[in-house]
Amino acid sequence: MIKNLAKRALLDTGVLRLAAKLHGKAAAILMYHSVLEDPDREEDSLGGIIHSREAFQGQMEMLAKKFRPIPLHEVGRFVKGEADLPERAVVVTFDDGYTDNYQIAMPILDRVGIPATFYVTVDCVENRRLPWPSRLRFSFRTTAKKSWSDESGTVWNLESDQGREQAYLKTCDRVCQLSGTALENVVRSIEAELDAKLPDDRGRLMMTWEQIRGLARNGHIVGSHTMTHPNLAFLSIEEARCELVQSKTRMEQHLETPVEHFSYPCPALFPNWTEQTTAESRKAGYQTAVTTSNGVARKQDNPLCLKRVRPTKSVDGLRWNLENAFAGRAR
Repeated sequence: MIKNLAKRALLDTGVLRLAAKLHGKAAAILMYHSVLEDPDREEDSLGGIIHSREAFQGQMEMLAKKFRPIPLHEVGRFVKGEADLPERAVVVTFDDGYTDNYQIAMPILDRVGIPATFYVTVDCVENRRLPWPSRLRFSFRTTAKKSWSDESGTVWNLESDQGREQAYLKTCDRVCQLSGTALENVVRSIEAELDAKLPDDRGRLMMTWEQIRGLARNGHIVGSHTMTHPNLAFLSIEEARCELVQSKTRMEQHLETPVEHFSYPCPALFPNWTEQTTAESRKAGYQTAVTTSNGVARKQDNPLCLKRVRPTKSVDGLRWNLENAFAGRAR
């Protein structure tokens, strides 16, 4: 409570706004994933990436009142020196492609007049299944197995929550370096070994192509989040190129419009982009690409590796993060 009061008092002084002016104009690109009525219901699969409807609505209302929400393409033009930005510009983005983006988030965004960008993991939409990190999280959290041996022969104790989480995170480090069929085969093998598989009906949590087209019809930007959600920085150039190009091509076939924006998945390990992957994204025809690196977008930044700001789960927390980001104090 004391800490929150101190933060609020600092915000009220206007010191952070003054610091932001000294740093010059910038855009804060916010990174969301899922918005649900009851986040606890999907905790074993989606984990901590969910915002409640109440929290998200409060955050969007705050953004509309205290900041200047803009569409993503304006940031691309700004960093390239082709256009100016309003003060305190913010962009709302969503990763993965969950149904709630269309059913819950979009009506809130439209009501308060905020344009957003939605990045879609194509394989998850086409096959109606959650991204592999959610599937593995569910397997490790719900398995009845007391132990599990990975491919290196390491035996993991699964009798405690901590042991399950450690095994899950280590497994993600391995799987994120795969893509396509190889990635899917390993995930299915682990699900079988743990005898714990996310029910097929959870595929309803992913958007349909018609819902994705509905986002575009409502004036929102739709972009690619790869085919199979790997960490591109740890793939071969050929594999990364396939994820970049194939997802773009497939989306353009369904949407019948150019797909010019990309989001780098960061399922595990760091970084999630390299100079080579940004070069490949440019060759593929993307105009912007966002990462999970923390910070704001400033003039002369590379439009194909833009930083983002994590939103926190409260209205006050989001405002605090944004004010600090604009002031050059990224959290």
